[in-house]
Amino acid sequence: HNLFLPQNLDDDTVSGSNWITENNVQHSLSQTNRTSRKPYCGYMQQTLSKREQEEQEMLLAEIQWPKPPDGKIAFAQSTDPTRSDFVIVKPSRFFKVGDELEVLVHVRDFQGKPKQYGGDYLQARIHSPLLKAGAIGRIVDCYNGLYKVFFTLLWPGEVKVSVSLVHPSEAIQALLRLREERPDRVYFKSSFKSGRYSETTECNVCLPGDLPVCNFTDPYTGEPWFCYKPRKLSCASRISHAKGGYLKDLLTKEESLFFQSDVNIKRPILSSGPDSIIVKPKAFTDFISMNRAEDPEASPSGYYYEDQWRSRTHWIHNFNKSDDITECLQGKVIHLFGDSTIRQWFEYLTAFVPDLVEFNLRSPKNVGPFMSVDLKHNILLKFRCHGPPIRFSTVFSSELRYIANELNGIVGGRNTVIAITIWSHFSTFPVEVYIRRLRNIRRSIIRLLDRSPETLIVIRTANVQELGPEVSLFNSDWYSFQLDSVMRKMFSGIAVHFVDAWEMSVAHYLPHNLHPPEVIVKNQIDAFLSYVCPLQT
Repeated sequence: HNLFLPQNLDDDTVSGSNWITENNVQHSLSQTNRTSRKPYCGYMQQTLSKREQEEQEMLLAEIQWPKPPDGKIAFAQSTDPTRSDFVIVKPSRFFKVGDELEVLVHVRDFQGKPKQYGGDYLQARIHSPLLKAGAIGRIVDCYNGLYKVFFTLLWPGEVKVSVSLVHPSEAIQALLRLREERPDRVYFKSSFKSGRYSETTECNVCLPGDLPVCNFTDPYTGEPWFCYKPRKLSCASRISHAKGGYLKDLLTKEESLFFQSDVNIKRPILSSGPDSIIVKPKAFTDFISMNRAEDPEASPSGYYYEDQWRSRTHWIHNFNKSDDITECLQGKVIHLFGDSTIRQWFEYLTAFVPDLVEFNLRSPKNVGPFMSVDLKHNILLKFRCHGPPIRFSTVFSSELRYIANELNGIVGGRNTVIAITIWSHFSTFPVEVYIRRLRNIRRSIIRLLDRSPETLIVIRTANVQELGPEVSLFNSDWYSFQLDSVMRKMFSGIAVHFVDAWEMSVAHYLPHNLHPPEVIVKNQIDAFLSYVCPLQT
């Protein structure tokens, strides 16, 4: 369940992921009904064209998630990773590079009884620790407590299989409920000031209740944003935006049992037999052919070998020297838009390239905007965070910009490079909020490419992170996976490129982190720069 399916999904695929059912069974919507949603302000009242409405309905249908058959399930009947296991199908048979490996996962409850339904959120990878090699797998839900995992064997040697339960199916239902019913569980605030007098009020995508509000909806994109009106100050006196905090006590006592760090959050499922196989090399010419960068929808999109990411969708050049990066970026303007995970790119490039010097804009730390300049080689590198909702510390109101509007102000051309990521700060909201944001960004990208087709645009995908009971309720990998699936679908078919940060984070041996460690960031940068300066093959 780590991979995104190609655009043309078969009838036996549900959930907008690679969550695939067995035997071409068409599951009725009663098995995958969306959680009933309480009315929550005006985001559902947006005016959509017929085409936009059809796309939104299709996207929401594809990320529907299977529900337990009997409504509420007792904790003892939920998935227990320690009593679940996996087996390698025919582990002793002859395997060579390029073959497919199949693994069967059997999940059981805390009473040791096999579960009779699916919907657990799993992650799986193959890896060879001595080679620092790793790749993710494609998981098929059989809807009866059985999961099939398929791996493409991409390197020779001893290859181990690892499977983990991220969330049991019962926890997913709680996450669904929170997403639909409690999008206010992260709240924001703005400061208003006039002279020496100041006030702070709560803000969000929309605010329930009858109190007067300041309407900060963007006039160009229609992106909604509201703050409660200060008692004595005007709405025009707003000076800053900031994260307010996180609500507590969101789960019932029964639901909280499904979110225990050492019990059922990102816990390994062990093998009941061998957990590794031996893979023999393939003929050199065949091996090169198999790894040729020809398929933009290859699954998996890449793999690690000797700690270097080898993409199967495009050729990657390793930019190990700062001079190589300088040569690649000479004469270019690079715009980085998004959250702190793409800010890591700005920080890495500024630290690694000596001639790229940060210009002090007096911006708040970790917030931005930031800018680095290499006057000698005519390089300009810029970072700007996306517009609200964004869970940063203080952002000046004048610096709250929507990516779509920023793209509309860029001339573009062959020396303009744009990289975008937007996902993490939308995980607490109904998916329609995210779809609206992506629709606006996509519209601006299409306009930019229409007027300046040589402009290079790269999308950095979401990534996994360390999870605990509290973080899961706001930034679960399951939330991120669903948003990432929507994003890939919405940007398919247009001239943008992807850096698959999702696979890069799942396939690596280091612990999951919202902000991946430098070795992973370096591989992301190599993939990014390989689009900017493609190898001449």
